[in-house]
Amino acid sequence: MRNLLTRVARHEQGVDEALAALTTLPFEDLGFAKIDHHRELRRGIPEVIYCAGKTPQQVAQIAQCMAQRTGRMMGTRATFEHFHAARELLPELKYDATARIIYLDSEPDRPRKAGVVLLAAGTSDLPVAEEAALSLDLMGQGAQRVYDVGVAGLPRLLEHLPVLRAANVLIVIAGMEGALPSVVAGLVAAPVIAVPTSVGYGASFGGLAALLGMLNSCSPGIAVVNIDNGFGAAYLAAMINKREPQMNSE
Repeated sequence: MRNLLTRVARHEQGVDEALAALTTLPFEDLGFAKIDHHRELRRGIPEVIYCAGKTPQQVAQIAQCMAQRTGRMMGTRATFEHFHAARELLPELKYDATARIIYLDSEPDRPRKAGVVLLAAGTSDLPVAEEAALSLDLMGQGAQRVYDVGVAGLPRLLEHLPVLRAANVLIVIAGMEGALPSVVAGLVAAPVIAVPTSVGYGASFGGLAALLGMLNSCSPGIAVVNIDNGFGAAYLAAMINKREPQMNSE
C-alpha cells in the first residue's frame, strides 16, 4: 500500500491503474488463496507464503500477486519445484536452498538494523538457522551469526560473550536436548527466543525433547517457538528489535 501510494505521488503509475489496485484492498481473492495486502500496514511486515502443501502453480500465482504490489515477496519451506514454477512468472526470483526460501527484494542494498544475534548449536541446525537469518534480512534486520557453539563445548560459546551481551535480542537454535538457550539466557540481559530443531537420535522424538527442555528452562527471559520454526523466531526478533536502540558496534 505504501509503495503503491509512493508510485502514484511520483506519477509512475496512472490514476486508473492505482484505483484498480485499491479495489483489491485489503485482500485479493485468487480463488484458492486470499492475499492479505494490509498485513504490512497492521504488522509492519508483509504477508509471507508458506509453500509447503501448496502446488508449484499456486505458489507461483501468489508470488506474482505479491510482487506486483510491492516489488518484493518471500516464501518459506519452498522446494526447487516451487522456485522453478514461480521464476517463470518472476525471472528475478532467487532461491536459497539451505534456508528453503524463495524471495524477491526490490531494495537489496537498503540498510539493515543491527541488534539481533543468531546462535546455532551445531552444523545440523543450519537449515533452521539460515531460514531465520534470511527471514531477518528480508525484514530489514541484520543478524550476526554465531554457529556451532553447542553445550558440548562451552569454550566455543564463551568466546563470543561480548557479542552476545551487546545484542538487543538473541535467537538460539538447538536440537538434541535443547540446552543451549538456557545457558545463553543465564549469561545475557536481552530476551532469548529459543528454537528447538528436529535434530537428534530416536529419543529426541523429532525435536519434542528439545521443545520440552526449552519450555521447562529454569533461566527466565526465554520465549519458545515451535520445532524448526526459524521464520517464526525471526519475525518475533524483528518486532522486538524494531523497538530497541541500535546495537553498539564497538
